[in-house]
Parts: sequence; structure tokens; C-alpha cells
Amino acid sequence: MKLNLKKSLVFFDLETTGINISADRIVELTYLKIEPNGTETVKTIRINPEMHIPEKASELHGIYDEDVIDSPTFAQIAKSLAFDIKGCDLAGYNSNRFDIPLLAEEFLRAEVDIDLKKCKFVDAMVIFYKMEQRTLSAAYQFYCGKDLKNAHTSEADTRATYEILLSQLDKYPNLENSVDFLSEFSAHTNNADFAGRIIYDEKKREIFNFGQYKGQVVADVFRQNQNYYAWMMSCDFPLYTKKVITEIKLREKLENVRN
Repeated sequence: MKLNLKKSLVFFDLETTGINISADRIVELTYLKIEPNGTETVKTIRINPEMHIPEKASELHGIYDEDVIDSPTFAQIAKSLAFDIKGCDLAGYNSNRFDIPLLAEEFLRAEVDIDLKKCKFVDAMVIFYKMEQRTLSAAYQFYCGKDLKNAHTSEADTRATYEILLSQLDKYPNLENSVDFLSEFSAHTNNADFAGRIIYDEKKREIFNFGQYKGQVVADVFRQNQNYYAWMMSCDFPLYTKKVITEIKLREKLENVRN
């Protein structure tokens, strides 16, 4: 099976200091870029997270503070990484819920302007869960007939995810060999931000997906409760979520001026 690509597709995996999108940092990143002609490019980058790597995280991925003390920070590699993935679609395993939101946070912290919303996202884990309900190692064994060696290293997980997606396309005839289809099929929700705090309704309006205003239009809530925007900006929401609600706030202000 060969992926039917209109543009490059980048499989990637992150090893991190933890699972908090707002607070944790990347310590290793691997990407595997697949060109429409099938050419592959793989790159692994160790990153100094500028914070202590908790022992539980190190035990999982095998990366300790001393392993990255001389590595570049994300800010130092952000521009080159953005250049490498510019114009590409992105794929991963549980990437829609974790890797992409965290990557977006890191780019914002580094003040590198890259619009990930222009990408299509393919999440092999969502396809797997919809079809079989398993974990990554089990998925690799199920689809590829192999044991996942060096699990929880970014390169092994990235390569396994690519192979899993190819096998999924072989196994399920109802899966179209198209990034557009796979992106839509593997989407959790129609997110306005990457963390899923703000989603779109059927009228393409941004609505809250959490808390006391869940299901209500964000712009309406901000008009009715002017303190809610300030509260969100002061809390530990992801930077990209704050960017989205700020854009909504500015858009509403501009519309009021025009009217």
C-alpha cells in the first residue's frame, strides 16, 4: 500500500516532560516526512525543555536531564522545524489530543508564526479505536504482525504509526486513501482550538466545550459576562486557546465598530 498524497505528509511523535499541554515541554521530537512520490525523510531532535524532566516521564521514555543539557531549546530549533513542515499535512498517534496541541503551544512560546490550522490532521489512534479499540503496541501487533521494540522512543513510535496507517488502509476497504478523508474520519471534534476547549457548532460558530457555559456561543457569553474572557486569560488554559478567544473578542469588537 502506498499513501495517495497530494502534498507531503509528516508523521511525528513527541516525548515530553508530562501530559499537561500548558505546562509541559518537548524533550524529543521525531518526524517522518512522506513525499507524494514516496520519498521518505526522517529526523530526530533532542530538545532541552528548560525544566526538570520528572522521574516518571524519564522512566517512560528513557530521557533524563543530563541527556538534554547540551541540546538546543525549542526556541532555537522552532524556525527550522516550522520550515520543514510548512505546507505539509500532519499525522500521528493520539496526535489530535496531545501532540498537535503541545506542538502549537511550543511554537507560540517561541513566537514562531506557523498556522497549523491550514494542515489536515490524520490520527491513526482514532482510526484504530473506531475500528478495533486497542493501544499502540497492540495496534502494531494487530496490523503489522510485529512487536514494537523500543516503545516510547519517538522514532520507534513515529515509524510504527506510519506502518499502522498503511496497514489500516490495506485492511479496511471503506477507508479512502486520501488525507482529506482520513483527517475527517480521525477527527475527535470540530475544534476551533487544538485542545478542544472551543469547538464549532453546525452553524460554524465557536462554542464552549467545557464548564458552566458548555454548548453556548463564545461571543454571546463574552457579551453577557465581560469578566469571563479576563478569567480565561488569567487561568492556565493553553496559549492557543487564549489566542482563539482573543481573536473572537477582537472580531466582535471590530463588528461593533462597523455597526
